[in-house]
Amino acid sequence: MTDTSPLAALGLRPIEEATYRELVARPAATTEELAAALDATVPATGAALTSLHGLGLAARSGGRYIASSPTFALGPLVTQRRDQLRRAELELANLAARYRATAADRAAGDLVEVVTGVDVITRRFAQLQATATDEVQALVTATTLAVSRADNAAEIEGLGRGVRYRVVIERTVLEQEGGAADAAAALAAGEEVRVAEHVPIKLVIADRAIGVLPMADESNQPTAIVVHRSGLLDALQALFDAVWHRALPLTLGPDGALEEQSTDGALFPLDRQVLALLLAGLTDRAIASQLGMSMRTVQRRVQRMMELAGVRTRMQLGWYAAQTEWA
Repeated sequence: MTDTSPLAALGLRPIEEATYRELVARPAATTEELAAALDATVPATGAALTSLHGLGLAARSGGRYIASSPTFALGPLVTQRRDQLRRAELELANLAARYRATAADRAAGDLVEVVTGVDVITRRFAQLQATATDEVQALVTATTLAVSRADNAAEIEGLGRGVRYRVVIERTVLEQEGGAADAAAALAAGEEVRVAEHVPIKLVIADRAIGVLPMADESNQPTAIVVHRSGLLDALQALFDAVWHRALPLTLGPDGALEEQSTDGALFPLDRQVLALLLAGLTDRAIASQLGMSMRTVQRRVQRMMELAGVRTRMQLGWYAAQTEWA
């Protein structure tokens, strides 16, 4: 049992949720019977039942417990949490508006934060990605100062929410142990990854509104600068854009190996396969299944081809392919 249980959002602890689930599956049960079924102690189960009784999720009759109807017992809790979240969203909008209104009056020192320590930097990276709604851009150097990709769970969560990830990695990264595998996994997850001979700094920018720039101070203590919307952030954004446009796109070949895409508009064999299946009328899901890739990767490849062709719709892409050597 973990704190990520489905009913945790309603305030139920794992033992309470497990007890309620077991109780729902029975007409009635004693504390001892439930403890045995849950492989838990009788005191712990008894405490969970007392809590469930207080929340109206369980009733007691003749020494046995009976589950209350989930619809009538949990429904009000769901409504209450929904109302709380709605009020929190409104307050967030109000605070964001106030923040934007005062942004122009902030002193230069207020636009830059200095954070120190691996734990603090890791938390800031996670917060930055968790609040992103549109796009996360990153420059990755061969030196990891605080947060490695393996430790960056927020990246996978962001991709799951539909956030676009554009990442430029230094070529040396691919030569490190596990570097190529990490890049392949990122591509398979739906990220857009490019490689450059040299990446000047390690950088992450979310929604073009806030960035984190890891540094190393004289004491070798991991340090990072958090840059809010400002001329400095604009300069960092321009740096990312320049490095991105010079870098070569990475793709996954038919065998899952990394391939570098040329900048002359030519397509890789796997792109041609995707295009051929698309023109044959297959859906993105069917293409993904046939080629053994994620549907998000198919969509990213189609989007990339549309960008190369300079078109805005898939129908226009089909016309362009018929007029060029792509088809």
